[in-house]
Amino acid sequence: MRDLNIAIRSLFKRGRHNVTKIVSLSIGLAIGLVLIAKIYFEQSYDSFYPNADRIYRLTGYTSNENESKVSESVSAIVAPTMKEEVPGIEAATRLTHIGGDRNKFITSDKRRYSIGGILMADSCLFDVLPRPVLSGDPKKVLARPGYAMISRSFAEKLGGIDRAEGTVIASDNKPEMTLTIGGVFEDPPENSHLRYDVLVTLEEADDGGFLAWFGRHYLTYVLLSPGVTPETLRPAIDRMQQKHIVPQALQNAGVDRLAFFLKPIREVHTGEANIRNMTVMLAILAFALLFTAVMNYILIAISAIVNRSKEIALTKSYGASGTDIHRMTMSETLVHLILSLTLAVLLILACRDTVEGLLNVSLAALFFSKGAFILSGICAIVFFVTGFVPGMLFARIPVASAFRNFKENQRHWKQGLLFMEFTASALLVSLLIVIGEQHRHMLNSDPGYSYDRLAYCAVTDLDSTARTMLTDEIEKLPEVEQVSSCIRLPFGQMPGGAAMLPGTDQTCFEIADHFRVGDGFLALMEIPVVEGRSFTEEVSHSNEIMVSRSFVDRMKDFADWPDGAVGKRISITGHEQRDFTICGVYENYRIGSLAGNLDDRPSVMLYGRQDRRIPSRYLLVKFRRMTAQAVEKADSRLQELMPDAELELTLYSSRIAGLYESSRMLWIYVTIGGLITVIISLIGLIGYTNDEINRRRKEIAIRKINGASVRTILRIFLGDILRITLPAALLGCGISYFVSEYWQRQFAEKVPQNPLFFIAGGLSVCIIVTACVVYRTWKVANENPVNNLKSE
Repeated sequence: MRDLNIAIRSLFKRGRHNVTKIVSLSIGLAIGLVLIAKIYFEQSYDSFYPNADRIYRLTGYTSNENESKVSESVSAIVAPTMKEEVPGIEAATRLTHIGGDRNKFITSDKRRYSIGGILMADSCLFDVLPRPVLSGDPKKVLARPGYAMISRSFAEKLGGIDRAEGTVIASDNKPEMTLTIGGVFEDPPENSHLRYDVLVTLEEADDGGFLAWFGRHYLTYVLLSPGVTPETLRPAIDRMQQKHIVPQALQNAGVDRLAFFLKPIREVHTGEANIRNMTVMLAILAFALLFTAVMNYILIAISAIVNRSKEIALTKSYGASGTDIHRMTMSETLVHLILSLTLAVLLILACRDTVEGLLNVSLAALFFSKGAFILSGICAIVFFVTGFVPGMLFARIPVASAFRNFKENQRHWKQGLLFMEFTASALLVSLLIVIGEQHRHMLNSDPGYSYDRLAYCAVTDLDSTARTMLTDEIEKLPEVEQVSSCIRLPFGQMPGGAAMLPGTDQTCFEIADHFRVGDGFLALMEIPVVEGRSFTEEVSHSNEIMVSRSFVDRMKDFADWPDGAVGKRISITGHEQRDFTICGVYENYRIGSLAGNLDDRPSVMLYGRQDRRIPSRYLLVKFRRMTAQAVEKADSRLQELMPDAELELTLYSSRIAGLYESSRMLWIYVTIGGLITVIISLIGLIGYTNDEINRRRKEIAIRKINGASVRTILRIFLGDILRITLPAALLGCGISYFVSEYWQRQFAEKVPQNPLFFIAGGLSVCIIVTACVVYRTWKVANENPVNNLKSE
């Protein structure tokens, strides 16, 4: 306790730079601990289930001679059949998403409520994926059509759990979806890959004959019995597949093999490539920040040895041992760490909205969990390192230092610590450049169509009359150049299908089916027609089909079309009408995005008017000039025409930017981390430079008397620092090369690893260090040497 009291009283003692140490350490701790908490949060997904180690999600695997594919969703028939025929499966459930990320419900008193996801699930859902039930019986509720379970947060919007039960709600967009609330469950936590506010009774699916097993619409989860593993279930699953999936069904579906595999639920989120890469990058960033902050604390502490040598020596003269010196140093470090953590917490709370917005998770979920133990362990390591190293050096100070000037400057220690700090800075700055260039490349790459003046609006729930009226009225606006429609947008996932030769059962290859498009779709998207012509429009029924250039190239392996594809007949599965005539070939365009979900299958599209039988999901609006005023006017017109539909245009460019949000967020993380790392490194550099100036003042004065110029003095200090900075920058850039190469593996297109990126990163650190040293030494280099020799 006495050591703690001494440490507190000496907080503002001159020469110890305690405030600088505490502030720099607190900034590093604030950001480093937040990043470590985020890493733990991402790795803890779905671990809250009581039997998480026994819960698995089914994945479907299909293959033929040309390609193989893994699907996270399977047919509706798989779950009940597996529960019945595979011993060792304790429970099985299936579910599917309906609606979007945000849905609106209206009550009988006309009040509207915005909620999150809606799941259509069977009555076994909570047997496999349990949630605390606050009211109602899930098995009974989810077995009754027209009933629903809702989350606590939705119930509170309705006035509480008691008032919510029995309330009738209707979808604002789908009036036919009228539900009676039969129970309330606890909200899924933030680290759940399934987030939902409403559970609706699952409608029984038609078995579909032989092809029933080839559907891909239902997420399926199973709970294994204790002691059972996926490996022990493999023979039983294979027998089930052989029993139900007969060769004729495989041939009809155009595949050689269909198999089901079990994936641990804890790996559903963490197993995604972008999550793995993000975790590695955040870990490197957190380590670099904490490492730099700790090294800087030690550097400043070592710099104070000269000022504290007599104090330590006198303490030893009165009988203090090396252990006593260590205890005193550890007490000081403990006080500093507590103050640093307090300041870090205040900094995090002050920036709470920013932190939660950047990390997309609440502070409560980050820190009030099992991850708090990991953060405590990190703080304990920081305490030990920052206390032990200075304590070891202080304990070596000889007693004789009380009676003579102490000349030991620990210069090699300081230079080594600076080397580590500069390495971390060069690593992050170089990494920042690569991440920025990769993000810019993906954002500005040509997808094969034009979208810079394009906006879209979801119109799925409007009838044909309303859609036609909207198209006509919006096209009349002087700001609008063209209007069209489609069922699938190019950046989204396209459903699968198979191309077949008419009159045969032979499947040629899988295709990405764009489904129906409206009048002038290709012209609006500026997708070139390279052969033939576009669709014949203004017809109620069309048997024409357009195919991509890659479709024609793939078809060369299956058919001889010496005079081209136009006019040839082709069959496409997944449609009421299977045989179509190719009227034109369009240039390949990008389906999906470069962020790991690029679809390289050949594509096809059909023509469809906006009738009831083929409803268009999206209205596409192309402006003459993309301005805020033009979009606002079109939005106002949409709301004026359909006041109850709450239609709103979305800029296509903003949606494209959203596809690469993870790389943009990582760029922000590295920018903040790199900036803080450089600042902390400069704090240590300034302290080191000041110590060197004070230690060498008389040397500098003598050199000036002997004719040394200001440039010569500056060169002495710069040479000393650059001998550390240059190899540190080189090492940091080398590490950055391998880190960035690992990170880029997730992208379909990678920006080349240009050596200039790393040269620019290392050079930036060298320039900043040079400017800082010149700034700190300029004054002493211009001082009158007599002033520094007066004491001699």
